[in-house]
Amino acid sequence: MSDSALQWFRTEQREGKTCVFDPLRRRFVVLTPEEEVRQKVLYLLVEHLRVPAGLVAVEYSLKVNGLDKRADAVVFGKGGQPLMVVECKAPAVALTEAVLDQAVRYHSALKPKYLLLTNGTATHCFSIEGSQLRPLDHLPDNAEMQG
Repeated sequence: MSDSALQWFRTEQREGKTCVFDPLRRRFVVLTPEEEVRQKVLYLLVEHLRVPAGLVAVEYSLKVNGLDKRADAVVFGKGGQPLMVVECKAPAVALTEAVLDQAVRYHSALKPKYLLLTNGTATHCFSIEGSQLRPLDHLPDNAEMQG
């Protein structure tokens, strides 16, 4: 495992629970199955897709139809506009139409160009053009998202 991977996946026991250090939130969080998926996606975004860590918000609060919600992660553009909403589920949770609907609701509040859904086993990425979701056969890197 590379040095940067070790930074991302450092764990320790706290109060009888395994916790993982989240370099973006700069704190340890309980390592649930969903959190493990989130950490792997954050690592992918920052280390492989070259998204600057400062442009990724984790557990981003937003209002959807007047209700407080929280997206697992949001990638922002250099001008502060949302570019991608990331929705993570535990590996045992199937990426159903309901999960897509949840991400689309977040899209309605933020209007990003991309949606990313993953449970660590399956990953689906979409571009949004107007009201049309278009499945992508790849994950856009930072340059493509910013473009």
